[in-house]
Amino acid sequence: MSAAGLLTFGESMAAFSTTTGKLRHAETVDVGVAGSESTVAIGVARLGVAAAWTGRVGADEPGALVLARLRDEQVDVSGAVTDPEAPTGLVLKDFRTRDSARTAFYRHGSAGARLAPEDLCEDRIRDAGVLHLTGITPALSDTAAKAAFAATEIAGEARVPVSLALNFRPALWSPDDARGVLLDLVTRADIVFADEAEARLLGFDGTAEDLAAELASLGPDEVVVTRGPRGAVAELGGSRYDVPSYPVRAVDPEGADDAFVAGYLADFLSGAPPDRRVRTAAACRAAAMSVEGWTGLPDREELRQLTRSR
Repeated sequence: MSAAGLLTFGESMAAFSTTTGKLRHAETVDVGVAGSESTVAIGVARLGVAAAWTGRVGADEPGALVLARLRDEQVDVSGAVTDPEAPTGLVLKDFRTRDSARTAFYRHGSAGARLAPEDLCEDRIRDAGVLHLTGITPALSDTAAKAAFAATEIAGEARVPVSLALNFRPALWSPDDARGVLLDLVTRADIVFADEAEARLLGFDGTAEDLAAELASLGPDEVVVTRGPRGAVAELGGSRYDVPSYPVRAVDPEGADDAFVAGYLADFLSGAPPDRRVRTAAACRAAAMSVEGWTGLPDREELRQLTRSR
């Protein structure tokens, strides 16, 4: 991984989904990878910026699938750990109706939840252009939480920017359990991404602009509060930016916020100015929403086509 690249870690899972209908009736399924951090890494790599993912997978076929798919996407996985004592987590997705999907996670006792501080490679963190974390990782286990905080300490000492997407998952922990941990991580971060509900979970209130200002008051230089189809508000280095959304037919909103983060961080790492970063992020989100799964993450040419057609 080059010094200009993204480094992220967390749980990546093998994903199996039907195109329509219930899993019990399917004769074939689509096979892929799930996990916020690995989705961001794929999105950054597709935009031509070096990206690396580290974490734990099981010594099993789903684990081999995760690593192979990430390698295929030019994501560096040489720092990943294969755990012989725990399985790779799974995600199963099917449809009750044509427009109503349901997703089930099988991650209890998974290799990803066994992530620990000793799995971190300090040299990789020190050499990164950005260390990206999410609020999912500390929710997985005590050791995973310790790994997240240890990584911020190493990055801080090396003056490596820390990016944090709050990504609150109520299936993993309660708001009360999450609040203090996420607030602590926000104070350690240089770049923060949150949606309006996540910012309010931390105890803030008001408009999206108010929420961005409150988060920025905790220390981050750059804060983006997303508002779904209404775009986003960014507080970047003391300047405010309204981020419009691109009108597209939403096929699959899952992963849209990860695509937004990937677009922003890819341009951040490329040295783009703030106004371009937020435009790229919004375009990536729109492109990802228009296709099922992470396959909708765009490359630079697809982004140019989208922005020209707007």
